Amino acid sequence: MVDRCSRVVLVCVVSFFLLIDCTVGQQFLVSRQERLALLQLRSSLGLRAKEWPIKSDPCTAWAGIKCTNGRITGINVSGFMRTRKGSQNPQFSVDALQSFTFLSSFNASNLALPGSIPEWFGLRLGSLQVLDLRSCSIAGAIPFTLGNLSSLAELYLSDNNLTGIVPTSLGRLLRLSVLDLSRNSLSGLIPGSFSALRNLTLLDMSLNFFSGSIPPEIGTLSRLQYLNLSGNSLSSSIPAKFGNLSNLVDLDLSINSLLGSIPTDLRGLINLQKLIIGHNILSGTLPGDLFSPLTQLQYLVLSHNSFTGDFPYVLWSMLQLRFLDASSNNFTGTMPNLSLNVNASVAVFNISQNFFYGNLTSVIRRFGFIDVSGNYLQGRVPDYASRNTTLSRNCLRNVASQRSVSECTSFYAEMGLVFDNFGMPNGIQPLPPKSDKSHRKIIILASVLGASGLIALLAIVFVLQILCKRKNGATNQRGVVVGPVPANGSSTPEASLNFSSLGDTFTYKQILEATGEFGYVNLIKNGHSGDFFRGILQNANPIVIKKIDLRSSVKKETYMLELDLFSKVSHQRLVPLLGHCLENENEKFLIYKYMPNGDLSSSLFKKTNSDDDSLQSLDWITRLKIAIGAAEGLSYLHHECTPPFVHRDIQASSILLDDKFEVRLGSLSEVCVQEGDTHQNRITRLLRLPPTSDQGTSGMTNATCAYDVYCFGKVLLELVTGKLGISSSTNATTEWLEATLPYISIYDKELVANIVDPSLIIDEDLLEEVWAMAIVAKSCLNPKPTRRPLMRYILKALENPLKVVRDEHTSSAMLRTTSSRGSWNAALFGSWRQSSSDVAAMPAVPSRKAEHASILKHSGSQESGQNDEGHGHSFSTRRHSKEIFPEPLNLQDVERVNQD
Repeated sequence: MVDRCSRVVLVCVVSFFLLIDCTVGQQFLVSRQERLALLQLRSSLGLRAKEWPIKSDPCTAWAGIKCTNGRITGINVSGFMRTRKGSQNPQFSVDALQSFTFLSSFNASNLALPGSIPEWFGLRLGSLQVLDLRSCSIAGAIPFTLGNLSSLAELYLSDNNLTGIVPTSLGRLLRLSVLDLSRNSLSGLIPGSFSALRNLTLLDMSLNFFSGSIPPEIGTLSRLQYLNLSGNSLSSSIPAKFGNLSNLVDLDLSINSLLGSIPTDLRGLINLQKLIIGHNILSGTLPGDLFSPLTQLQYLVLSHNSFTGDFPYVLWSMLQLRFLDASSNNFTGTMPNLSLNVNASVAVFNISQNFFYGNLTSVIRRFGFIDVSGNYLQGRVPDYASRNTTLSRNCLRNVASQRSVSECTSFYAEMGLVFDNFGMPNGIQPLPPKSDKSHRKIIILASVLGASGLIALLAIVFVLQILCKRKNGATNQRGVVVGPVPANGSSTPEASLNFSSLGDTFTYKQILEATGEFGYVNLIKNGHSGDFFRGILQNANPIVIKKIDLRSSVKKETYMLELDLFSKVSHQRLVPLLGHCLENENEKFLIYKYMPNGDLSSSLFKKTNSDDDSLQSLDWITRLKIAIGAAEGLSYLHHECTPPFVHRDIQASSILLDDKFEVRLGSLSEVCVQEGDTHQNRITRLLRLPPTSDQGTSGMTNATCAYDVYCFGKVLLELVTGKLGISSSTNATTEWLEATLPYISIYDKELVANIVDPSLIIDEDLLEEVWAMAIVAKSCLNPKPTRRPLMRYILKALENPLKVVRDEHTSSAMLRTTSSRGSWNAALFGSWRQSSSDVAAMPAVPSRKAEHASILKHSGSQESGQNDEGHGHSFSTRRHSKEIFPEPLNLQDVERVNQD
């Protein structure tokens, strides 16, 4: 009996340990091939040991690794920090993924993978169900082979640099439920083959360059819940079949060129919560029964279209509606008299820039905020409307900033209605009729008084000009008048601006909500022209808000100069102005588009979260791209604007970078007309005093394009050397420049290797581009402004860097035979003439070959070394020549340089 019990106990113990061993065995990686593949992937992506420790089992200790039955089924490296070496040259190096035959999920979002998606993705990853490559800096086309991933359920490729058309083969992914291709540069038509994707619940193709019609077949995707086609160039009507998408929750077709009217079939979208169709060319009336069935609708945008007729009554009374924007249309009619027994909600209602008329009614009490500006409403403004209502540009009484009497009278006459002439600002009433004699007397008296007043005014202005010239400090650094702000908070320059070209008008309440009441956590920086805050609009779009305190004399009226600039110029290289808020007397706000990568000063090097304080450095290709983008913006201001504009604040912090590292020039509050130009606009003439003898003809210091060129040269050196702060300081960098510039020589490429940013990994060909940018920078930094090249020549040089340094451009004979390149090349090199002093001042430097080998030992060849030696020999007799470069063929270009 005892033996039997012992055997039973022994069997139970053995079974228990076998069960544990079997369970534990499933948690460890059993495939040696997959382990080697993980190590290869770890090396090619430059992942840190902190996430993937080499001595631990991947299934139990590696972050983002998922195993099933001892095999790799999921890899998630989203947002991983790389080692310093890995961050210096990130690439799309994921060939090791081919070894994971059971891989069902791969997520590398927010991890830089510059390069194209390999074709084998659709051939070797047959088990893949989820592929997430969002924000990976991927370029090129979407491989046609991705259509072979028959198991794929979710495909995320947004926020990249993808180009070309969308392959029709994606229509074969019958299990696909999520397809996100947004924020790329894709073009062509939306494939009709998408009609086969019957399991699709999310389709996002926004912010691309798609054109043509919206495929009606999309209306057959009955499971679709989120559809976003905004920000393209679609030009068809809204398909009536969209009304069959009964499960649709979010529909965004905004910022296209859609035509026609809204199909009444859309009333079948009974679960719709958000409908955005603003910024199109839609027209026609809106029938009330279109929105009545949409009982879930909370967010509706109809703005910037051409809708006509009466505004649907049902939209005034939909209590679930939290946001409605019907601005900038042709709606007409009066406000309804609704007695809703509800308190004011947080709902936002915008019907500005339409043709509403009549009196304000109590319906406005139901909204937390309502904008009725830019209409023809008349009568007295009730007390409860003063705080939550924007009323400007109407025909109302007892409020300011209304339309003129003649404008209102004309509108009501066209409508066949009688205008209440006593409903104008400040209760203006019509004057009683006068006799002809008294009328003539008034005219004569007014003429005499006017002439006398004009003479007196001219005399006063003349005296003030003389006094201001003699008095130092009469103007601030930008030449802006530092006088008191009018008591009513308005100014003459503001009235002369065309605000229709300056984005949207925001309310102070919207600004407060967007910035969390200007909480410290949202403060970006304290700029010289105002404080910058992050903000989030109610539509979830991020923005940047500049807060200008007019109680500071330094910042007074600068916002008007910047608004005036935006009303005159428009270019893709200038930071987009989204709108403004000018309703407060002492504080003004300018709203800009948010730049995800900040500015160059914060993006050149970014600290990682690693324990070793490693830095992520911008690669050379991105740096060159940034230099070209900034040069394009300055070239536009200098050469495409009439009169030319000077930026006056070019430095790394004013070069803003969007999500794709495209440049947008910021810090535009300092921009002014170039010194000596006589075509200053009215705003500039009104806000700026006459110049003093120290300031020059424009009344401002550093108001020449040559000054911008000099500052831009320091930015280029910052990109080459990686030394932060060069472009933002003046005297502090003089000593550094004197020690650095001698290493930049048109005759010796290898010298520049002594000053190149050590974090850059560059080969022999890229070193030539670095060398070329350094040469351009040195030309920009010529002490004599007349010898600095024009910005358009600088742009040409940066776009063709190898043409700056290749042999044929340092030869007089070759330069004369390449007339197509002669003008910009000669103008660029003209600043090097008579510069033998920079050779004479050359400090002692190490041997050319020794220094070159220490920095670029991994690149180069015997042939290139021989060529370099040839360069040094061929120019050895010319280094101390007064004429270092040959005379350019186009002497007019050089004359323009000297006049700059």
